[in-house]
Amino acid sequence: MSDVVKNLIELLKLESIGQNRYRGHSQDLGYAKLFGGQVIGQALSAAAQSQEHRHPHSLHSYFIRPGDAQNPIEFEVENIRDGRSFSVRRVIASQFGKPILAMTASFQVEEDGMEHQVAMPNVPGPENLEPELKLFRDHANEIPERVRSQFTAERPIEYRIVEAQNPFRPRHGIAKRHMWIRSAAPLPDDPLVHQSMLAYTTDYGFLETALMPHGISIAQPGLQIASLDHAIWFHRPFRLDNWLLYVADSPTAGSARGFVRGQIFDQEGRLVASTTQEGLIRYKGKPDA
Repeated sequence: MSDVVKNLIELLKLESIGQNRYRGHSQDLGYAKLFGGQVIGQALSAAAQSQEHRHPHSLHSYFIRPGDAQNPIEFEVENIRDGRSFSVRRVIASQFGKPILAMTASFQVEEDGMEHQVAMPNVPGPENLEPELKLFRDHANEIPERVRSQFTAERPIEYRIVEAQNPFRPRHGIAKRHMWIRSAAPLPDDPLVHQSMLAYTTDYGFLETALMPHGISIAQPGLQIASLDHAIWFHRPFRLDNWLLYVADSPTAGSARGFVRGQIFDQEGRLVASTTQEGLIRYKGKPDA
C-alpha cells in the first residue's frame, strides 16, 4: 500500500480521548484553510465508532468555521437514539474550543427491500482519460510557488475527469462534470474505511461545478468560495479501490451561493451513493475583468 493512502486511512481512524470523544490530526493540502472533506470523513468515523453492527446510510453536515490545517481536531459524539433498526448520532468537531463542523449521521441494520435506480450515464471509461494530477503538473507554473508542491504531490485518491481542461483557465460550459475516482492503492475490507474515505473524497471539486457556466477558476483573484453544508446518502455497498463515477451538476446559483448535487456509480452501473452541497461563492472585492 502506498504511503499517501496509508496516511489517509490513519488520518480517518481517530484517537479515543474519552467516552464518545475523539481526536484527529489535520492534513495540509495547500488550501487557505482545512479541507472540508477531511473533517466530514473524520466526523463520520467518530460517529461510527460510537455504535456497533450498523452501517451509515446518511449524513448531514454544516461547516460552521474554517478549520486550521496545522492543528488537531476534537470530535464529541452525542447518542441521539438507538432504535430497533436505526441509530442516530450528532457530532461536533472543534478546534481551539470552538465548533468548526456539526454533523448528524444515521446508521441502519442490514435490511432487504424494494429496489430501483436511475441509469448510469454513458461516458468514456477511466482507462481512456489522463489523471487530473497530470493536469496540475502540466500547469505547475500557474500554481503559486508556496503551495505548488502540495498541488503536484502524489495523492491518496486518483481523479480522472471527462471534461478535463486547464484548471486555472477554464472554459465556459454547462454546470455538469463526470469524474472517475479511485483509491491510489488497495484498501482493507472494512466497509467503514471505504465509506469514510468516500466522504473525504466527495467534497473535492464538487462546488467547482457551480463555477463551470461562468468560466471561473477557484484560483480567480478575489473569489471567495467555501462549503456551507454537505450531505451524503449511502445506497449500496461499494469499494473505493475500484473505479467509481462521480456525476455532479449544479441546477442553480444565486444570492452568493451555489447548489450542487452528485450521484456515484460503480462500474457495474449501480448507484452506490448520492450527495448534495451548497457553498458560498462571492467576490471579496471587484472581480477582475
